Amino acid sequence: MHRIVNNLEEIKAKINQLKPDLHDKIKIIAVSKTFLIKDIEPLIEYGHQDFGENKVQEALEKWTDIKNENHNIQLHLIGRLQTNKVKFALKIFDYIHSLDSEKLANKISDEQIKQGKKPKIFIQVNIGNEDQKSGINKDNLIDFYKFCKNLNLDIIGTMCIPPNDNNTEKYFSEMNNINQELNFKELSMGMSGDYLSAIKYNATYVRVGSKIFGSRT
Repeated sequence: MHRIVNNLEEIKAKINQLKPDLHDKIKIIAVSKTFLIKDIEPLIEYGHQDFGENKVQEALEKWTDIKNENHNIQLHLIGRLQTNKVKFALKIFDYIHSLDSEKLANKISDEQIKQGKKPKIFIQVNIGNEDQKSGINKDNLIDFYKFCKNLNLDIIGTMCIPPNDNNTEKYFSEMNNINQELNFKELSMGMSGDYLSAIKYNATYVRVGSKIFGSRT
């Protein structure tokens, strides 16, 4: 078994141990940003379907041919999406994890109509109210969700990147409560260092890069 496939299976085993009844409902997004296709191919050949990129142009160059050949691949945009890149993002991404403004929501709505595509979308929540981070303030979340629904966006859940202050579980718990209040079934949070904590608080999508592929050079 290839090293990165073995890494993936170890992650699955840990998730199964933590949530034995739900492990098959938790999506592991293999964060393949900056890695070459030759580095990713063992996972594709193994049958893994969910991959994450944070730059639209890199994703187009890397994944267009592969997705044309393999329709099971689900590509997740996990980085910030600029409005001038929406047209290109909808050509390649199946999921957008970083909806963070009305301006972006309007642009995605317009482009959906033009392209006849409807990506699944997570609203990014600025759970720590950090000035330097994107995301919707939790106090404005209900109104923003209503705004998005009126635009016919397919909002399936919320996403957060918590502050790096050793209180991660507090933010994960708060996100879980928010998600339940909005009756969302999907919750995107947790990365290589804290995905198990995120799953403890009902994350259904986790973004794992270095624990699968190793360190980026």
